[in-house]
Amino acid sequence: MNSSLIIMPFLGVVLLNLLYKTAFKKIALGIGLALSFYQALLCVLPGYFTWANRLDVFGELFRFNLVVDPLTVVMLLCIGIVSFVTLLAGNALIEDKEQRFNFANLLLIALAGMNGIVMVQDVFSLYIFLEITAIASFVLIAFDKGIASLEGAFKYIVLSSVATVLMLSSIALFLVISGSTSFAAIAGSLKVSPDVYLAMFAIAIFLCGLFIKGGLMPFHGWLPDAYSCASGPVSILLAGIITKTVGIYTIVRIVSGVFGFGASLKQVLMLVGAFSIVLGAFAAMTQKDLKRMLAYSSISQVGYIVLGFGCGTTLGIAGAVFHIFNHAIFKSLLFVNAAAVEKQTGLKDMDNMSGLAAHMPLTGTSSIVASLSAAGIPPLAGFWSKFMIITALWMSRYYSYATIAILASVVTLGYLLTMQRKIFFGKPDASSSSVKEAAFSLSLSAVVLSAIIIGTGLFFPYILKTFIFPAAYVLGAAIGVQ
Repeated sequence: MNSSLIIMPFLGVVLLNLLYKTAFKKIALGIGLALSFYQALLCVLPGYFTWANRLDVFGELFRFNLVVDPLTVVMLLCIGIVSFVTLLAGNALIEDKEQRFNFANLLLIALAGMNGIVMVQDVFSLYIFLEITAIASFVLIAFDKGIASLEGAFKYIVLSSVATVLMLSSIALFLVISGSTSFAAIAGSLKVSPDVYLAMFAIAIFLCGLFIKGGLMPFHGWLPDAYSCASGPVSILLAGIITKTVGIYTIVRIVSGVFGFGASLKQVLMLVGAFSIVLGAFAAMTQKDLKRMLAYSSISQVGYIVLGFGCGTTLGIAGAVFHIFNHAIFKSLLFVNAAAVEKQTGLKDMDNMSGLAAHMPLTGTSSIVASLSAAGIPPLAGFWSKFMIITALWMSRYYSYATIAILASVVTLGYLLTMQRKIFFGKPDASSSSVKEAAFSLSLSAVVLSAIIIGTGLFFPYILKTFIFPAAYVLGAAIGVQ
Protein backbone atom coordinates (compact mmCIF):
# COMPACT_ATOMS: atom_id res chain seq x y z
CA MET A 1 0.00 0.00 0.00
CA ASN A 2 2.82 2.43 0.85
CA SER A 3 4.77 1.92 -2.37
CA SER A 4 1.59 2.23 -4.45
CA LEU A 5 1.61 5.96 -3.66
CA ILE A 6 4.91 6.16 -5.54
CA ILE A 7 4.29 3.56 -8.23
CA MET A 8 0.82 4.72 -9.26
CA PRO A 9 1.83 8.32 -10.21
CA PHE A 10 4.87 7.01 -12.13
CA LEU A 11 2.71 4.39 -13.81
CA GLY A 12 0.25 7.14 -14.72
CA VAL A 13 3.03 9.11 -16.43
CA VAL A 14 4.23 6.03 -18.33
CA LEU A 15 0.76 5.04 -19.55
CA LEU A 16 -0.21 8.58 -20.52
CA ASN A 17 2.89 8.90 -22.70
CA LEU A 18 2.84 5.38 -24.14
CA LEU A 19 -0.80 5.79 -25.13
CA TYR A 20 -0.21 9.32 -26.35
CA LYS A 21 -3.44 10.18 -28.10
CA THR A 22 -5.94 13.02 -28.03
CA ALA A 23 -8.22 11.14 -25.63
CA PHE A 24 -5.40 10.66 -23.13
CA LYS A 25 -4.43 14.31 -23.35
CA LYS A 26 -7.91 15.18 -22.15
CA ILE A 27 -7.89 12.83 -19.17
CA ALA A 28 -4.36 13.59 -17.91
CA LEU A 29 -5.54 16.21 -15.43
CA GLY A 30 -8.38 13.92 -14.39
CA ILE A 31 -5.93 11.12 -13.56
CA GLY A 32 -3.89 13.52 -11.43
CA LEU A 33 -7.01 14.73 -9.65
CA ALA A 34 -8.15 11.16 -8.98
CA LEU A 35 -4.77 10.06 -7.59
CA SER A 36 -4.34 13.10 -5.34
CA PHE A 37 -7.92 12.83 -4.06
CA TYR A 38 -7.42 9.10 -3.43
CA GLN A 39 -4.28 9.86 -1.43
CA ALA A 40 -5.97 12.51 0.71
CA LEU A 41 -8.93 10.19 1.30
CA LEU A 42 -6.67 7.33 2.42
CA CYS A 43 -5.00 9.56 4.99
CA VAL A 44 -8.24 10.43 6.79
CA LEU A 45 -9.31 6.79 7.12
CA PRO A 46 -8.95 5.52 10.72
CA GLY A 47 -5.69 3.70 11.44
CA TYR A 48 -4.29 4.19 7.93
CA PHE A 49 -0.64 4.06 9.07
CA THR A 50 -1.29 0.71 10.81
CA TRP A 51 -2.88 -1.27 8.02
CA ALA A 52 -0.98 0.42 5.20
CA ASN A 53 2.31 -1.00 6.46
CA ARG A 54 0.81 -4.51 6.53
CA LEU A 55 -0.58 -4.43 3.00
CA ASP A 56 2.41 -3.14 1.08
CA VAL A 57 2.33 -5.71 -1.72
CA PHE A 58 4.37 -3.59 -4.13
CA GLY A 59 6.94 -2.95 -1.41
CA GLU A 60 7.46 -6.67 -0.86
CA LEU A 61 7.66 -7.25 -4.61
CA PHE A 62 10.18 -4.48 -5.37
CA ARG A 63 12.05 -4.58 -2.03
CA PHE A 64 11.04 -1.06 -1.05
CA ASN A 65 11.63 -0.15 2.58
CA LEU A 66 8.87 2.39 3.05
CA VAL A 67 7.20 3.17 6.36
CA VAL A 68 4.07 5.16 7.15
CA ASP A 69 3.73 6.58 10.66
CA PRO A 70 1.47 9.37 12.00
CA LEU A 71 3.85 12.13 10.81
CA THR A 72 3.95 10.58 7.35
CA VAL A 73 0.15 10.56 7.29
CA VAL A 74 0.04 14.31 8.01
CA MET A 75 2.49 14.97 5.17
CA LEU A 76 0.74 12.63 2.71
CA LEU A 77 -2.53 14.41 3.51
CA CYS A 78 -0.95 17.82 2.83
CA ILE A 79 0.58 16.55 -0.42
CA GLY A 80 -2.75 15.10 -1.58
CA ILE A 81 -4.78 18.24 -0.78
CA VAL A 82 -2.33 20.72 -2.32
CA SER A 83 -1.80 18.59 -5.43
CA PHE A 84 -5.56 18.35 -5.88
CA VAL A 85 -6.15 22.12 -5.72
CA THR A 86 -3.08 22.73 -7.91
CA LEU A 87 -4.58 20.58 -10.64
CA LEU A 88 -7.92 22.37 -10.28
CA ALA A 89 -6.09 25.66 -10.70
CA GLY A 90 -4.23 24.27 -13.70
CA ASN A 91 -7.54 23.36 -15.29
CA ALA A 92 -8.65 27.00 -15.03
CA LEU A 93 -5.38 28.74 -15.87
CA ILE A 94 -3.78 26.53 -18.55
CA GLU A 95 -5.78 26.87 -21.73
CA ASP A 96 -3.65 24.90 -24.19
CA LYS A 97 -4.48 21.16 -24.08
CA GLU A 98 -0.89 20.15 -24.82
CA GLN A 99 0.35 22.29 -21.95
CA ARG A 100 -2.27 20.80 -19.62
CA PHE A 101 -1.03 17.35 -20.52
CA ASN A 102 2.59 18.32 -19.83
CA PHE A 103 1.62 20.00 -16.56
CA ALA A 104 -0.25 16.92 -15.36
CA ASN A 105 2.75 14.72 -16.16
CA LEU A 106 5.15 16.95 -14.25
CA LEU A 107 2.84 17.14 -11.26
CA LEU A 108 2.51 13.35 -11.15
CA ILE A 109 6.32 13.07 -11.09
CA ALA A 110 6.50 15.63 -8.28
CA LEU A 111 3.72 13.78 -6.44
CA ALA A 112 5.65 10.50 -6.59
CA GLY A 113 8.84 12.24 -5.50
CA MET A 114 7.24 13.92 -2.50
CA ASN A 115 5.50 10.71 -1.43
CA GLY A 116 8.85 8.94 -1.56
CA ILE A 117 10.52 11.62 0.56
CA VAL A 118 8.09 11.20 3.44
CA MET A 119 8.18 7.38 3.47
CA VAL A 120 11.83 6.35 2.91
CA GLN A 121 14.07 5.15 5.72
CA ASP A 122 17.58 5.77 4.39
CA VAL A 123 19.41 8.94 3.42
CA PHE A 124 20.41 7.86 -0.09
CA SER A 125 16.84 6.97 -1.08
CA LEU A 126 15.82 10.27 0.51
CA TYR A 127 18.31 12.07 -1.72
CA ILE A 128 16.99 10.31 -4.83
CA PHE A 129 13.41 11.35 -4.17
CA LEU A 130 14.53 14.89 -3.28
CA GLU A 131 16.17 15.14 -6.69
CA ILE A 132 13.15 13.68 -8.50
CA THR A 133 11.01 16.38 -6.90
CA ALA A 134 13.62 19.06 -7.60
CA ILE A 135 13.91 18.19 -11.30
CA ALA A 136 10.14 18.32 -11.72
CA SER A 137 10.17 21.66 -9.89
CA PHE A 138 12.85 23.13 -12.20
CA VAL A 139 10.75 22.38 -15.25
CA LEU A 140 7.53 23.56 -13.60
CA ILE A 141 9.01 26.93 -12.63
CA ALA A 142 10.06 27.50 -16.24
CA PHE A 143 6.80 26.03 -17.53
CA ASP A 144 5.48 29.15 -19.29
CA LYS A 145 8.94 29.78 -20.88
CA GLY A 146 8.96 33.49 -19.98
CA ILE A 147 12.21 35.33 -19.26
CA ALA A 148 11.31 35.86 -15.60
CA SER A 149 10.31 32.24 -15.02
CA LEU A 150 13.45 30.95 -16.75
CA GLU A 151 15.51 33.22 -14.51
CA GLY A 152 13.69 31.93 -11.42
CA ALA A 153 14.26 28.33 -12.52
CA PHE A 154 17.95 29.03 -13.16
CA LYS A 155 18.44 30.44 -9.65
CA TYR A 156 16.69 27.40 -8.22
CA ILE A 157 18.91 25.06 -10.24
CA VAL A 158 22.11 26.80 -9.15
CA LEU A 159 21.32 26.90 -5.43
CA SER A 160 19.72 23.46 -5.46
CA SER A 161 22.90 22.13 -7.07
CA VAL A 162 24.90 23.57 -4.19
CA ALA A 163 22.52 21.81 -1.78
CA THR A 164 22.92 18.58 -3.76
CA VAL A 165 26.73 18.69 -3.49
CA LEU A 166 26.51 19.33 0.26
CA MET A 167 24.04 16.52 0.83
CA LEU A 168 25.87 13.97 -1.33
CA SER A 169 29.13 14.78 0.42
CA SER A 170 27.39 14.34 3.76
CA ILE A 171 25.89 11.00 2.70
CA ALA A 172 29.36 9.78 1.70
CA LEU A 173 30.69 10.75 5.13
CA PHE A 174 27.79 8.99 6.86
CA LEU A 175 28.58 5.87 4.84
CA VAL A 176 32.19 6.03 6.05
CA ILE A 177 31.10 6.57 9.66
CA SER A 178 28.37 3.94 9.89
CA GLY A 179 28.89 1.62 6.92
CA SER A 180 25.24 2.12 5.91
CA THR A 181 22.87 4.81 4.68
CA SER A 182 19.85 3.72 6.72
CA PHE A 183 18.45 6.11 9.29
CA ALA A 184 18.81 3.54 12.09
CA ALA A 185 22.45 2.67 11.33
CA ILE A 186 23.56 6.30 11.08
CA ALA A 187 21.67 7.20 14.26
CA GLY A 188 23.35 4.32 16.10
CA SER A 189 26.82 5.36 14.98
CA LEU A 190 26.24 8.99 15.93
CA LYS A 191 25.08 7.96 19.42
CA VAL A 192 28.29 6.02 19.95
CA SER A 193 30.51 8.94 18.93
CA PRO A 194 28.40 12.11 18.70
CA ASP A 195 31.33 14.52 19.10
CA VAL A 196 33.57 13.16 16.37
CA TYR A 197 34.49 16.09 14.15
CA LEU A 198 33.78 14.16 10.96
CA ALA A 199 30.24 13.37 12.15
CA MET A 200 29.64 16.98 13.22
CA PHE A 201 30.85 18.23 9.84
CA ALA A 202 28.59 15.76 8.00
CA ILE A 203 25.57 16.89 10.04
CA ALA A 204 26.38 20.56 9.45
CA ILE A 205 26.66 20.34 5.67
CA PHE A 206 23.59 18.11 5.36
CA LEU A 207 21.55 20.66 7.32
CA CYS A 208 22.90 23.51 5.18
CA GLY A 209 21.66 21.64 2.11
CA LEU A 210 18.22 21.25 3.68
CA PHE A 211 18.14 24.93 4.71
CA ILE A 212 18.70 25.81 1.05
CA LYS A 213 15.99 23.39 -0.09
CA GLY A 214 13.59 24.82 2.50
CA GLY A 215 14.33 28.44 1.59
CA LEU A 216 15.17 29.43 5.16
CA MET A 217 17.12 32.62 5.71
CA PRO A 218 19.93 33.29 4.93
CA PHE A 219 19.71 30.45 2.37
CA HIS A 220 16.59 31.82 0.68
CA GLY A 221 18.04 33.48 -2.44
CA TRP A 222 16.14 31.37 -4.95
CA LEU A 223 12.72 31.35 -3.28
CA PRO A 224 11.19 34.82 -3.93
CA ASP A 225 12.04 34.69 -7.63
CA ALA A 226 10.86 31.12 -8.08
CA TYR A 227 7.54 31.73 -6.33
CA SER A 228 6.79 35.07 -7.96
CA CYS A 229 7.94 34.25 -11.51
CA ALA A 230 6.36 30.81 -11.83
CA SER A 231 2.90 30.45 -13.34
CA GLY A 232 -0.11 30.48 -11.01
CA PRO A 233 -0.59 26.71 -10.56
CA VAL A 234 3.14 26.15 -10.07
CA SER A 235 3.32 28.84 -7.37
CA ILE A 236 0.52 27.07 -5.49
CA LEU A 237 2.40 23.76 -5.59
CA LEU A 238 5.78 25.27 -4.66
CA ALA A 239 4.53 27.41 -1.78
CA GLY A 240 1.89 24.98 -0.62
CA ILE A 241 3.87 21.76 -0.30
CA ILE A 242 7.08 21.25 -2.31
CA THR A 243 9.31 23.52 -0.23
CA LYS A 244 7.90 22.17 3.02
CA THR A 245 8.39 18.57 1.91
CA VAL A 246 11.91 18.78 0.47
CA GLY A 247 13.19 21.14 3.16
CA ILE A 248 11.18 21.60 6.34
CA TYR A 249 9.74 18.09 6.76
CA THR A 250 13.12 16.57 5.95
CA ILE A 251 14.81 18.72 8.61
CA VAL A 252 12.25 17.58 11.18
CA ARG A 253 12.54 13.90 10.22
CA ILE A 254 16.33 13.74 9.93
CA VAL A 255 17.07 15.70 13.09
CA SER A 256 14.64 13.67 15.20
CA GLY A 257 15.30 10.26 13.69
CA VAL A 258 18.98 10.41 12.74
CA PHE A 259 21.04 13.30 14.09
CA GLY A 260 19.62 13.48 17.59
CA PHE A 261 18.70 16.64 19.42
CA GLY A 262 21.83 18.01 21.04
CA ALA A 263 21.94 21.44 22.69
CA SER A 264 24.02 23.04 19.92
CA LEU A 265 21.75 21.72 17.15
CA LYS A 266 18.71 22.91 19.08
CA GLN A 267 20.13 26.44 19.26
CA VAL A 268 20.98 26.44 15.55
CA LEU A 269 17.42 25.49 14.64
CA MET A 270 15.90 28.13 16.91
CA LEU A 271 18.23 30.86 15.64
CA VAL A 272 17.53 30.01 11.98
CA GLY A 273 13.80 29.83 12.71
CA ALA A 274 13.70 33.19 14.51
CA PHE A 275 15.90 34.82 11.87
CA SER A 276 13.58 33.61 9.10
CA ILE A 277 10.46 34.74 11.00
CA VAL A 278 11.69 38.30 11.51
CA LEU A 279 13.45 39.03 8.22
CA GLY A 280 10.80 37.25 6.16
CA ALA A 281 8.04 39.30 7.77
CA PHE A 282 9.81 42.65 7.33
CA ALA A 283 10.83 41.80 3.76
CA ALA A 284 7.19 41.00 2.96
CA MET A 285 6.17 44.46 4.20
CA THR A 286 8.28 46.17 1.54
CA GLN A 287 6.94 44.28 -1.47
CA LYS A 288 4.53 45.64 -4.07
CA ASP A 289 4.33 42.48 -6.17
CA LEU A 290 1.60 40.28 -4.65
CA LYS A 291 3.26 36.92 -5.24
CA ARG A 292 6.65 38.18 -4.10
CA MET A 293 5.09 39.43 -0.88
CA LEU A 294 3.51 36.02 -0.32
CA ALA A 295 6.88 34.38 -1.02
CA TYR A 296 8.61 36.31 1.76
CA SER A 297 5.61 35.61 3.98
CA SER A 298 6.22 31.88 3.39
CA ILE A 299 9.80 32.24 4.61
CA SER A 300 8.50 33.85 7.78
CA GLN A 301 5.85 31.20 8.34
CA VAL A 302 8.17 28.22 7.92
CA GLY A 303 10.41 29.91 10.47
CA TYR A 304 7.66 29.25 13.03
CA ILE A 305 7.81 25.54 12.18
CA VAL A 306 11.57 25.36 12.70
CA LEU A 307 11.38 27.47 15.87
CA GLY A 308 8.63 25.31 17.37
CA PHE A 309 10.48 22.12 16.53
CA GLY A 310 13.74 23.54 17.88
CA CYS A 311 12.01 24.19 21.21
CA GLY A 312 12.20 20.44 21.70
CA THR A 313 9.13 19.89 23.89
CA THR A 314 6.12 17.77 22.99
CA LEU A 315 3.93 20.86 22.75
CA GLY A 316 6.45 22.69 20.57
CA ILE A 317 6.86 19.72 18.25
CA ALA A 318 3.08 19.30 18.02
CA GLY A 319 2.74 23.00 17.19
CA ALA A 320 5.39 22.66 14.47
CA VAL A 321 3.65 19.65 12.89
CA PHE A 322 0.30 21.43 13.09
CA HIS A 323 1.77 24.55 11.48
CA ILE A 324 3.16 22.46 8.61
CA PHE A 325 -0.42 21.41 7.84
CA ASN A 326 -1.93 24.86 8.43
CA HIS A 327 0.68 26.64 6.35
CA ALA A 328 0.18 24.21 3.49
CA ILE A 329 -3.52 25.08 3.45
CA PHE A 330 -3.62 28.84 4.02
CA LYS A 331 -0.58 29.57 1.84
CA SER A 332 -2.04 27.49 -0.99
CA LEU A 333 -5.27 29.49 -0.66
CA LEU A 334 -3.41 32.80 -0.80
CA PHE A 335 -1.60 31.72 -3.96
CA VAL A 336 -4.84 30.41 -5.47
CA ASN A 337 -6.33 33.86 -4.96
CA ALA A 338 -3.20 35.56 -6.27
CA ALA A 339 -3.51 33.45 -9.43
CA ALA A 340 -7.19 34.36 -9.71
CA VAL A 341 -6.47 38.08 -9.34
CA GLU A 342 -3.65 37.96 -11.88
CA LYS A 343 -5.79 35.99 -14.32
CA GLN A 344 -8.78 38.33 -14.07
CA THR A 345 -6.88 41.65 -14.01
CA GLY A 346 -3.54 40.90 -15.65
CA LEU A 347 -1.85 42.69 -12.73
CA LYS A 348 0.56 41.70 -9.96
CA ASP A 349 1.42 45.14 -8.55
CA MET A 350 -0.84 45.72 -5.55
CA ASP A 351 -0.64 49.50 -5.94
CA ASN A 352 -2.48 49.24 -9.26
CA MET A 353 -5.47 47.35 -7.83
CA SER A 354 -8.46 48.50 -5.83
CA GLY A 355 -11.96 47.44 -4.95
CA LEU A 356 -11.81 43.99 -6.51
CA ALA A 357 -14.04 42.51 -3.80
CA ALA A 358 -17.01 44.17 -5.51
CA HIS A 359 -16.34 42.07 -8.62
CA MET A 360 -14.67 39.03 -7.02
CA PRO A 361 -16.52 38.53 -3.70
CA LEU A 362 -15.62 34.86 -3.26
CA THR A 363 -11.94 35.52 -3.89
CA GLY A 364 -11.97 38.50 -1.54
CA THR A 365 -13.74 36.63 1.25
CA SER A 366 -11.55 33.52 1.05
CA SER A 367 -8.48 35.75 1.00
CA ILE A 368 -9.58 37.26 4.32
CA VAL A 369 -9.94 33.76 5.78
CA ALA A 370 -6.42 32.78 4.65
CA SER A 371 -4.87 36.07 5.80
CA LEU A 372 -6.40 35.90 9.28
CA SER A 373 -5.34 32.28 9.65
CA ALA A 374 -1.77 33.16 8.60
CA ALA A 375 -1.70 35.98 11.15
CA GLY A 376 -2.94 33.67 13.91
CA ILE A 377 -6.40 35.11 14.55
CA PRO A 378 -8.83 32.83 16.44
CA PRO A 379 -10.73 30.65 15.87
CA LEU A 380 -9.07 29.86 12.53
CA ALA A 381 -6.59 27.00 12.18
CA GLY A 382 -3.44 29.13 12.08
CA PHE A 383 -4.17 30.55 15.53
CA TRP A 384 -3.96 27.18 17.26
CA SER A 385 -0.62 26.11 15.80
CA LYS A 386 0.96 29.50 16.54
CA PHE A 387 -0.55 29.50 20.03
CA MET A 388 0.93 26.06 20.69
CA ILE A 389 4.38 27.14 19.48
CA ILE A 390 4.39 30.38 21.49
CA THR A 391 3.08 28.61 24.62
CA ALA A 392 5.78 25.94 24.30
CA LEU A 393 8.47 28.60 23.99
CA TRP A 394 7.16 30.50 27.01
CA MET A 395 6.84 27.37 29.15
CA SER A 396 10.41 26.42 28.22
CA ARG A 397 11.54 29.93 29.32
CA TYR A 398 12.53 31.01 25.84
CA TYR A 399 10.90 34.36 26.52
CA SER A 400 12.78 36.26 23.83
CA TYR A 401 11.83 33.76 21.12
CA ALA A 402 8.19 33.78 22.28
CA THR A 403 8.16 37.59 22.11
CA ILE A 404 9.64 37.52 18.60
CA ALA A 405 6.96 35.05 17.50
CA ILE A 406 4.16 37.23 18.92
CA LEU A 407 5.47 40.50 17.44
CA ALA A 408 6.08 38.89 14.05
CA SER A 409 2.44 37.75 14.02
CA VAL A 410 1.39 41.36 14.51
CA VAL A 411 3.62 42.37 11.58
CA THR A 412 2.10 39.54 9.53
CA LEU A 413 -1.40 40.78 10.30
CA GLY A 414 -0.32 44.28 9.28
CA TYR A 415 1.04 43.48 5.83
CA LEU A 416 -1.73 40.98 5.01
CA LEU A 417 -4.44 43.49 5.95
CA THR A 418 -2.62 46.08 3.86
CA MET A 419 -2.73 43.61 0.98
CA GLN A 420 -6.48 43.13 1.53
CA ARG A 421 -7.07 46.88 1.58
CA LYS A 422 -5.07 47.56 -1.56
CA ILE A 423 -6.50 44.73 -3.66
CA PHE A 424 -10.03 44.04 -2.49
CA PHE A 425 -11.28 47.09 -0.64
CA GLY A 426 -11.43 50.76 -1.45
CA LYS A 427 -13.27 52.39 -4.30
CA PRO A 428 -13.33 50.32 -7.51
CA ASP A 429 -11.70 52.20 -10.38
CA ALA A 430 -12.93 52.31 -13.97
CA SER A 431 -10.36 49.80 -15.17
CA SER A 432 -11.82 47.07 -12.93
CA SER A 433 -15.37 47.38 -14.22
CA SER A 434 -14.94 44.42 -16.58
CA VAL A 435 -13.40 42.16 -13.91
CA LYS A 436 -15.40 39.05 -13.03
CA GLU A 437 -15.15 36.34 -10.42
CA ALA A 438 -12.55 33.64 -11.06
CA ALA A 439 -13.33 30.51 -13.07
CA PHE A 440 -15.20 27.65 -11.41
CA SER A 441 -12.09 25.51 -10.78
CA LEU A 442 -10.31 28.34 -8.98
CA SER A 443 -13.42 29.22 -6.99
CA LEU A 444 -13.85 25.57 -6.01
CA SER A 445 -10.22 25.45 -4.84
CA ALA A 446 -10.79 28.56 -2.72
CA VAL A 447 -13.96 27.13 -1.19
CA VAL A 448 -12.33 23.77 -0.37
CA LEU A 449 -9.28 25.36 1.26
CA SER A 450 -11.36 27.92 3.17
CA ALA A 451 -13.58 25.13 4.51
CA ILE A 452 -10.50 23.21 5.69
CA ILE A 453 -9.12 26.30 7.47
CA ILE A 454 -12.41 27.03 9.23
CA GLY A 455 -13.19 23.39 9.98
CA THR A 456 -9.71 22.70 11.36
CA GLY A 457 -9.98 25.75 13.59
CA LEU A 458 -13.40 24.83 14.93
CA PHE A 459 -12.66 21.14 15.43
CA PHE A 460 -9.02 21.48 16.46
CA PRO A 461 -9.34 19.19 19.56
CA TYR A 462 -10.28 16.29 17.27
CA ILE A 463 -7.53 17.20 14.77
CA LEU A 464 -4.96 17.35 17.56
CA LYS A 465 -6.01 14.03 19.05
CA THR A 466 -6.32 12.17 15.75
CA PHE A 467 -3.42 13.51 13.68
CA ILE A 468 -1.12 16.03 15.37
CA PHE A 469 -0.29 14.59 18.79
CA PRO A 470 0.34 11.05 17.42
CA ALA A 471 2.84 12.60 14.97
CA ALA A 472 4.41 14.68 17.76
CA TYR A 473 4.78 11.62 19.99
CA VAL A 474 6.63 9.80 17.18
CA LEU A 475 9.11 12.66 16.90
CA GLY A 476 9.29 13.14 20.68
CA ALA A 477 10.06 9.47 21.27
CA ALA A 478 12.85 9.64 18.66
CA ILE A 479 14.57 12.51 20.51
CA GLY A 480 13.81 11.29 24.00
CA VAL A 481 11.00 13.72 24.84
CA GLN A 482 8.07 12.30 26.79
